[in-house]
Amino acid sequence: MAAKIITINQQKGGAGKTTLVAHLAVGWAIAGKRVSVVDIDPQASLSSWNEMRVEKLGEEAASVDGRLSVGAVTGWRIGNEIERRAREADIVLVDSPPHAETEAKLAVRAADVVVVPLQPSPMDVWASRTTVKLAGSEGTDALLVLNRVPPRARLTEDLAEAIADLSAPLAETTIGNRVALAASMLEGKGIAEFQPRSAAARELAALARELSA
Repeated sequence: MAAKIITINQQKGGAGKTTLVAHLAVGWAIAGKRVSVVDIDPQASLSSWNEMRVEKLGEEAASVDGRLSVGAVTGWRIGNEIERRAREADIVLVDSPPHAETEAKLAVRAADVVVVPLQPSPMDVWASRTTVKLAGSEGTDALLVLNRVPPRARLTEDLAEAIADLSAPLAETTIGNRVALAASMLEGKGIAEFQPRSAAARELAALARELSA
């Protein structure tokens, strides 16, 4: 059975796209899934994190006993690389660049679902329109995920209406702006390894379940 392909895309920087990919990937691998991560962002932040992860944990632990792999690819080979990895994994996660150029289009086209992380701010909502529109043009479902949400933050009525106008469903799970998520990345770990019983770990696990469904 081919893998479920999930592309994470957001036109605006700072929405936590790469952090979300890393934590989801580690969480699924720990849960027993074969996870293949494709880094197509020219900034290669995810690849740099994985290199640090291997240095700190060793290859076997970093790969969660062979169930987690991370690779980078750019250009016209993206579609073929995603398809190849989908034949060898249960889940393929694609960390795409923050623009709608060829690489992002290929990643969206190959996906079963495009996850669009956005902070509860007007600028993030406006930036998300491009990704949702791109997903629609490629015939791919999009799912909005509120990410880096400050404690006790509440959506204003205007912001809630703006999100609803994006014509894409909003995930039930909200990811808080939690220090543990960044701290675990600095250790080369996912939150499921770093603080498995924390609120952050519970939120990421809930999002993983929602995406799996």
